[in-house]
Amino acid sequence: MDLDDIWKVFISLLQSNQLIDHADWKKAAGIPFVYIRPKITTAQTAVEKAILLASSKAMKGKQLHSETLFVRREINLLVYRHRFYVPQKKMFCCGNLCADCVRFDYARF
Repeated sequence: MDLDDIWKVFISLLQSNQLIDHADWKKAAGIPFVYIRPKITTAQTAVEKAILLASSKAMKGKQLHSETLFVRREINLLVYRHRFYVPQKKMFCCGNLCADCVRFDYARF
């Protein structure tokens, strides 16, 4: 799975949203930021719902998580820190009878 493909789908979904004029992403110091220029009458909460919806659609069928944090607002520009996470899998059995225990991972054998 390539995260660049997920980012392309995510940004295209944002740009096709009716509430958003333009969406783009850039990495600064290794941290991805999403720059969104919403339509004039769009509230910030509506943009955040659009980000959540686009993120969930881009991740559908993949084992990913996402996190979005508001960074700043300029004149008609919203900046968010948005990250896609690949979940960490357990590598050993801790003995606590966890539901995701590696002992129950039959795909390895």
